[in-house]
Amino acid sequence: MSFTLAIVGRPNVGKSTLFNRLVGKKLALVDDQPGVTRDLREGEAKLGDLRFTVIDTAGLEDATDDSLQGRMRRLTERAVDMADICLFMIDARAGVTPTDMVFAEILRKRSAHVILAANKGEGAAADAGVIEAYSLGLGEPIRLSAEHGEGLNDLYAQLMPVADKFSEAAEVHAPEVDIALEEDSEHEEDETPQPTASKPLQIAVVGRPNAGKSTLINKIIGEDRLLTGPEAGITRDAISLRTEWNETPVRIFDTAGMRKKAKVQDKVEKLSVSDGLRAVKFAEVVVVLLDAAIPFEQQDLRIADLAEREGRAVVVAVNKWDVEDEKQQKLRDLKEAFTRLLPQLRGAPLITVSAKTGRGLDRLHDAILRAYDVWNRRVPTSHLNRWLTGMLEQHPPPAPQGKRIKLRYMTQAKTRPPGFVVMCSHPDKVPESYSRYLVNGLREDFDMPGTPIRLYMRGQGDQNPYKGKKKSTPSRLRKHLKGRSSD
Repeated sequence: MSFTLAIVGRPNVGKSTLFNRLVGKKLALVDDQPGVTRDLREGEAKLGDLRFTVIDTAGLEDATDDSLQGRMRRLTERAVDMADICLFMIDARAGVTPTDMVFAEILRKRSAHVILAANKGEGAAADAGVIEAYSLGLGEPIRLSAEHGEGLNDLYAQLMPVADKFSEAAEVHAPEVDIALEEDSEHEEDETPQPTASKPLQIAVVGRPNAGKSTLINKIIGEDRLLTGPEAGITRDAISLRTEWNETPVRIFDTAGMRKKAKVQDKVEKLSVSDGLRAVKFAEVVVVLLDAAIPFEQQDLRIADLAEREGRAVVVAVNKWDVEDEKQQKLRDLKEAFTRLLPQLRGAPLITVSAKTGRGLDRLHDAILRAYDVWNRRVPTSHLNRWLTGMLEQHPPPAPQGKRIKLRYMTQAKTRPPGFVVMCSHPDKVPESYSRYLVNGLREDFDMPGTPIRLYMRGQGDQNPYKGKKKSTPSRLRKHLKGRSSD
């Protein structure tokens, strides 16, 4: 990426709509109500032949205290300091407001390159607002319509000269990507692919509201990049951040807190939860973050089960461990509850952490890498079939309705998560309990704790080639019989 562009402005001027258009995907949540965006969201933008990083920011609020609006404003100001160029958006239909005047003054002092855009500029209703924009003293405004894609050529013309200035930085970084891709292509098919700068390990942190997800990620990356606070449900977008965690390249998704479906009435919260579910599908390892004070509530179990059903490697982390008094007894209770309530994740790591102090993060990192390795595990076919013979001798399959089930052959069809196919007679008659017996055996004997395991029963077909065919009399015999009847 050659440069970084931050889109800033008051709430509901269309920043996220433009962000989505530049990245070519609906990554940021968009709604008519103001203040939907709260965190900084980065994306890889494309405009003509320009490639750059674009940052969607929270709406600039006229608040400087420690309220939620004040913290959002400080985060946006930080994005202004990080970015090479600031695109300051106003609402052309609303015209220039006193708040716009205040923020124009701030941008003049904090940013070397400011581009002014009058959004919602389609139609005659926006003419007055576009003319008013000159009074901000930031040069000629670009007349934009992020919704309809109008004015992007003018934006390209303004960005082009500045982009040339930052092109050298892009050339410096290009060789690193090439080397990373070359290294990645050398992996054997049956080896665990190692995370690289170009293909980082994808981790989603999920849980109920106020479990401490954003605080945990801030501690991992070593800076206050995500908005945090005592209020529940601050995070709305599923924000992804790239970082190096203990020398492992990772992309971490921070997701909105997931409440019970019946309690989710607000439209934006529904969008936030669906965005979080999408992050789980993108992830390779899912960290289910629990609150030590109220662990394993019904919603926690649903979230963990969702990650297992999506076939993701799962690590359970118990946060706010620093405020626990009876740590040993609490840990025994947690492990017992985990085994009892989530049998489908038997053996998955349970790690205690404190997002506030950073204790336990090294253990969490090691548990994530271990879960990722198991998720990519491949077992040779010869080992599987020797193991299957032993399992059959120890506990042969039942014979429902007198039909004996023969398990003939077994192989691993896929990884991520591990998936196995057993060729057998009467696959539809194999009871669920026997499949569980085999899955639990695979976990223990091939050291695959916690990861989802998929087991498929397949029939080999009947060996009798005439089965199902209509019985018919041979033609020569038919002629002979016909001749005798005519006599």
